[in-house]
Amino acid sequence: MMGGHDEDGGAGAADAEFFARLAQLNDRFASALPQTLERLLAAHNAFDATHPQQALIDTLHATLHTLAGSSATFGFDRLGRQARALEERLLALAASGAAAADDWAGWLAGLRVFVDWAKQDPKGAYPNDESGV
Repeated sequence: MMGGHDEDGGAGAADAEFFARLAQLNDRFASALPQTLERLLAAHNAFDATHPQQALIDTLHATLHTLAGSSATFGFDRLGRQARALEERLLALAASGAAAADDWAGWLAGLRVFVDWAKQDPKGAYPNDESGV
C-alpha cells in the first residue's frame, strides 16, 4: 500500500512540476506575442506589393510558421489556425512567381486584420470567421 502511495506522490509532484513549467511557458508565449506581432507589422509596413522582397517574404513566413506551430500548445488555437492560413496563402503567392500586386495587397490586408485582431484579443472571435470555433 505504501509503495503505491509513494508512487502516486511522486507522480503528483512530477505532474505539478510539469504543469508549473507549462504555465511558465504559456506566460512567456503570451508576453512575447506583442513583440511577434510588431515584427509582423514592421514587415507588413515595409512590404512593397508591386516588388515583393524575398527577405520580407522569408521573415513573414518564419514568423507565421512559428506562430502557427506553437499557438495551440499555449491555448491560442484560433491564433494558430489564422497564422497557418496566412502562411499557406503567403507560400502559394511566393511559389507562383507571378502573383499580381493586387494579390499581394489582398494578402497584406489579411495580415493587417490578423495583427490588429491578435493585438486586441488573440483568443476571441476572428473577424468574419464563421467556423464557430
